[in-house]
Amino acid sequence: MSDSTFQLIAIAVYLAAMLGIGYFAFKRTNNIDDYMLAGRGLKPGVAALSAGASDMSGWLLMGLPGAIYLNGLIEAWIAIGLTIGAWLNWKFVAPRLRSYTAVAQNAITIPSFFEKRLKDNSHFLRIAASVIILAFFTFYVSSGMVAAGKFFESSFGWNYLTGLFVVAGVTLLYTLFGGFLGATLTDVAQGLLMFAALIAVPIVAIFQMGNIGQIGDKITQVNPDALNLFSSFNTTNGFLAAVAIFSTAAWGLGYFGQPHIIVRFMALRSPSEAKTARRIGIGWMMLTALGAIVTALVGIAYFAGSPEKEITDPETVFLLLSQIFFHPFVAGLVLAAVLAAIMSTMSSQLIVCSSALVEDLYNIAGKKLTPKREVMLGRTGVLVVAVVAAALALNRDSSILELVSFAWAGFGAAFGPIVLLSLYWRKLTSTGALAGMLTGAVTVFVWGNIDVLSSAMYEIVPGFVLNLLVAVLVSRATYKHNAAIEEEFSAMEAEIEENAPYVEAPVVP
Repeated sequence: MSDSTFQLIAIAVYLAAMLGIGYFAFKRTNNIDDYMLAGRGLKPGVAALSAGASDMSGWLLMGLPGAIYLNGLIEAWIAIGLTIGAWLNWKFVAPRLRSYTAVAQNAITIPSFFEKRLKDNSHFLRIAASVIILAFFTFYVSSGMVAAGKFFESSFGWNYLTGLFVVAGVTLLYTLFGGFLGATLTDVAQGLLMFAALIAVPIVAIFQMGNIGQIGDKITQVNPDALNLFSSFNTTNGFLAAVAIFSTAAWGLGYFGQPHIIVRFMALRSPSEAKTARRIGIGWMMLTALGAIVTALVGIAYFAGSPEKEITDPETVFLLLSQIFFHPFVAGLVLAAVLAAIMSTMSSQLIVCSSALVEDLYNIAGKKLTPKREVMLGRTGVLVVAVVAAALALNRDSSILELVSFAWAGFGAAFGPIVLLSLYWRKLTSTGALAGMLTGAVTVFVWGNIDVLSSAMYEIVPGFVLNLLVAVLVSRATYKHNAAIEEEFSAMEAEIEENAPYVEAPVVP
């Protein structure tokens, strides 16, 4: 068989496994809490790997290695910022959000948590949050579909639309029927596959190429600053270099407001298990990021160090090294890891969009449905968002990286400060939260579309700061004592201080 046939067989095995996991989850989904939040029953390892896989997408396997291949370790600051942001998110947001969403009338989505936490009877805050989620995530899912189409087009010469519909179809099926549990369990499998690929490729490449010292010499011959994490200080003044590094690392601020990531915190079995999940999740993240960085550096030595091997697309360095140093079937599994990164993010975003449509827009109309009808409506929401996203993805020239960067900033600036204030400040009001949220979203939109501003500082920074400032000032001006809010906030804090371990309920015969 040809190399491409081996690779296609490996990818087919992977896609079939994802469908199998989706069917497994389907048999365990009975009501809307199961469909949207897996009944708050995620074990720490499952939550951690699911959050990591749904977070990273194809950026980790292609975008980051490509950027470092071109510019050296200076591009690693984004990975450093993300790792720090993820650790802070697990440390300070995860346990409190898990506790508070249960205390606040069992809120199962971020918009419903905002409304129930702040006792907003007008529904304005919940509707605004839902609209922001739908607007950003529909395009976010579309960007994943575009990436999938281009992946098959460049790897196997398939028609762009064929690749798009294959990946979109499989992702839609296991998400449509498996719901949150299906998306989460496939995330775990995909996270393990990504981990194995990112560890194996650089290690095997280094052993095949020989001496590490010689590899380092080749890297510095190609780019003397490739191994310098602070190379920007060599090309500009210290202040501007520091601002550039801070702006890049500021991606980490986005974690506090990413609905598809923090919803994993809400699904933990207990707040106390966030500590174990944090250790697993950050360990996975550090090792995979390190694997991506080393892969890029080895690629510099192998490809850029030999003019006859120079590659045209730096973002393919990870894929090319796997095809050179591995058997075609194993290389196919590495290709599947790229699909895993794309699909894990898409499925998580589809579930969040579905919850925004059903739980946060349909249910606030006051209509009562049976659990079975609620699940069916949730699946309809997934289908609607997927169809709209696929229609947008028909344009293969859509800008993937810019869209992802913009959406990440939008969520981080619109939701991040409100999540933190909701969990740590009793005096936040619904009016302050709404004003801050809209300020953050508008700031990102305006700043991100003015070149002179966006080139100077990533738009998440001014958006986050202005949201925080407006939310605090307006809340102070509109604060009124609310006994129910005080009682729930105290109950959340008491549960966190108690730090009771998870105890599985006995099975009643």
